[in-house]
Amino acid sequence: MHQVSLLRLYMLRTVYLIIAVGLGLVIWPGVIHHTQPWGLMQGFVNCMLAAFGLLCALGIRYPLQMLPVLLWELSWKVLWLVVVALPAWQAGPLDQAMLENLIEIAVVVIIPIAMPWGYVFNKYLKQPGDRWVGA
Repeated sequence: MHQVSLLRLYMLRTVYLIIAVGLGLVIWPGVIHHTQPWGLMQGFVNCMLAAFGLLCALGIRYPLQMLPVLLWELSWKVLWLVVVALPAWQAGPLDQAMLENLIEIAVVVIIPIAMPWGYVFNKYLKQPGDRWVGA
């Protein structure tokens, strides 16, 4: 199995910490103290982000075991950039809301820098999958 350096583990821990603290400061106060019922989408988004922050906090202790969480984050943000932001940019100037989201989502660049790609390749692509039928 591909060995991940201690430096790379600390880089991952830093990414998890940034996400967990950021969501802890921005999302969790509203989860704990919201005064009005949330609408459907606001409830989905806030609860998903709160759960994501908790999983990232767990990633500080178990950086390799929680890699699927970072892969999910990287995947949806890259998809959003390609499917939503790029066509909007090509259509003309971005409105204020789109620009703010683009800036927030652009922070995704820290994930591929910290990601141990050799480990990801060996663990998720080369390693045999779990069995499909009983022994």
